[in-house]
Amino acid sequence: MRLLVLGGTEFVGRAVVEEALARGWETTVFHRGRHEPPSGVEVRKGDRTEEGGLAELETGEWDTVVDTWSGAPAAVTAAARLLSERVDRYAYISSRSVHGMIIPAGADETAPTVESSPEDDGTDYARAKRGGELAAEAVLGDRALFVRAGLILGPYENIGRLPWWLGRIARGGTVLAPGPRDLPLQYIDARDLAVWTLDAVEKGLGGPFNLVSPTGHTTMEGLLTACREATGSDAVFRWFAPETIVEAGVRPWTDLPVWLPPGEPHGSMHQGDVGRALATGLRCRPVAETVADTWAWLESIGGTAPQREGWPRLGLDPEVEARLLAS
Repeated sequence: MRLLVLGGTEFVGRAVVEEALARGWETTVFHRGRHEPPSGVEVRKGDRTEEGGLAELETGEWDTVVDTWSGAPAAVTAAARLLSERVDRYAYISSRSVHGMIIPAGADETAPTVESSPEDDGTDYARAKRGGELAAEAVLGDRALFVRAGLILGPYENIGRLPWWLGRIARGGTVLAPGPRDLPLQYIDARDLAVWTLDAVEKGLGGPFNLVSPTGHTTMEGLLTACREATGSDAVFRWFAPETIVEAGVRPWTDLPVWLPPGEPHGSMHQGDVGRALATGLRCRPVAETVADTWAWLESIGGTAPQREGWPRLGLDPEVEARLLAS
């Protein structure tokens, strides 16, 4: 297979590239040159937001394109039009966010999506991703595959969710743990996303697929325990009721990454229907493997994870944590 990855140097794109190389695929990476791509790829550089930025892709043929774009959908339209006669499949890494911030628990791919278009300005993440889907579909029809990821974790993470928990637990001591302990979590390891996506394009799949683990693949306690085991920490978890945390002004998801209290937001993020992906081969590795491999990667780069441009740093202020632990 001949693969073109638009992106390919960070997190999800890098996981796709590494999986393709492991399969022996001929892989081309198109990127802006800000990060080094994995060795063994053909490199083409350009900035798709600039006029003429796709010039490096005016020649060449590929079996599949994987596009990780998250900005204004016009960039997807331009790439799809340029490549439509020279590729067979176009996999767009989308998001379950296309359904809006609040999705009914148990919702599948048929749930209503936000209003958007290929001309959306890209300032809102949900509309931008939905616009990207519409852009790819308008050009490529059923040759377009929409990989609607949920929460993504794993090595190379540049958002800071799992890296923050690993760093905090590695420091040891008493750790504020957001309850309940058995709160079910739903996420996808970027490498499992890569495996399923490349399998899917080989099978000729098209349309939308929710790409995340089954709900309850692990729990909040399971995730934090895996962090303690991976880091060899002496951390002791002190479990707090969700109400206590929220009343103290601690923000779910941002101050305490991954965690959402039981209720509507949790149902949206951690209780999606993934039956379609499971039926087409999705397999999710154990949480202990995701956590251990992420910790090993963090240690290999000096312990500090890269930060995605334009995204805020996550994590609980140590003073706030200390105040709650002392209360």
